[in-house]
Amino acid sequence: MPSSALLDKAAKSKYMDLETFGITQAMYIWIDGSGESLRCKTRSLEKEPKDISDLPVWNFDGSSTGQAEGSNSDCFLKPCAMFNDPFRGAPNKLVLCEVLSYKMEAVETNHRQTCAGVMNQVKEDHPWFGMEQEYTLLDVDGHPFGWPKQGFPGPQGPYYCAVGTGNVYGREVVEAHYRACIYAGITISGTNAEVMPAQWEFQVGPCEGIKMGDHLWMARFLLHRVCEDFGVVASFDPKPMNGDWNGAGCHCNYSTEKMRLPGGFDEINNAVEKLSKRHNYHIQAYDPQGGKDNMRRLTGLHETSSIFDFSSGIANRQASIRIPRHVGEDKCGYLEDRRPSSNCDPYTVTEAIARTTILNEEGDIALELNY
Repeated sequence: MPSSALLDKAAKSKYMDLETFGITQAMYIWIDGSGESLRCKTRSLEKEPKDISDLPVWNFDGSSTGQAEGSNSDCFLKPCAMFNDPFRGAPNKLVLCEVLSYKMEAVETNHRQTCAGVMNQVKEDHPWFGMEQEYTLLDVDGHPFGWPKQGFPGPQGPYYCAVGTGNVYGREVVEAHYRACIYAGITISGTNAEVMPAQWEFQVGPCEGIKMGDHLWMARFLLHRVCEDFGVVASFDPKPMNGDWNGAGCHCNYSTEKMRLPGGFDEINNAVEKLSKRHNYHIQAYDPQGGKDNMRRLTGLHETSSIFDFSSGIANRQASIRIPRHVGEDKCGYLEDRRPSSNCDPYTVTEAIARTTILNEEGDIALELNY
């Protein structure tokens, strides 16, 4: 067990109450070279930043995060979104950053820059996104939290949206994370226990344009930090347990202004038709390994579609695209793309959807995926 999991977390509280004499602590947060993990470090500011423009560009050793070579290791952190810090309290801030190379160009895993460009092109369509982030709580040994160490819990069935000891595992983490997101200013809209025990979901949105990626990445960061305090691990692996257990996704609910207006159902159907013609392109964009992670999850079982086939339907949770029943009845609203994996980059997901459905980009790709 890591020694940090054994530390007395309460002992820190007396230090956190000390006077800081006007100094604001700003924690800079960025996506590392894996495209999945987050890194962070803190700097002192002489006054509280009121706007993102008040925050200076900073730097870090990119050779230690898989984003630069040791012989030319400096990378730059460009602040792009600011949130309240629920761990240090006011006036301290959490700062989500883009990573730039020594040439001041976006590094390979900085997908925010191209996403922001696309969202600027489609801003008149007012694209809204809401993403359902599933994750699994693990003990520090990598075993699902609350599961018997030498076996398995009972079969799936009683755990989804459950209540009661033996049915839910880790609600304390979920409640703490929810409040931390609200305090930070994240557009978190809900949470629930999922089908597999120790698996949970939180929903972020609706967010317009680039804010979807900003808010989901920061919500993930907060989850990891909350888990530190409880001595557990949050995993975004799309299939953390083999066998008859549900995987984890990050379903993306999506609409444009025309879809949301009365009579918008035709616009929804048009979007589904466009998505059907670029299935492989979207599969490649929907997990950081170009579809290889999602291949373990999108099998056609456990409330998923097949990774190799596009499908859609009203209230169909085994389809690539689900149209909620009330949307079919109201003839307007939104669609749900159920293909993104739990470890997806929301910037690439939302960018791909906007490119296909609003900018009308065409053409598919060939995928080299094998079970």
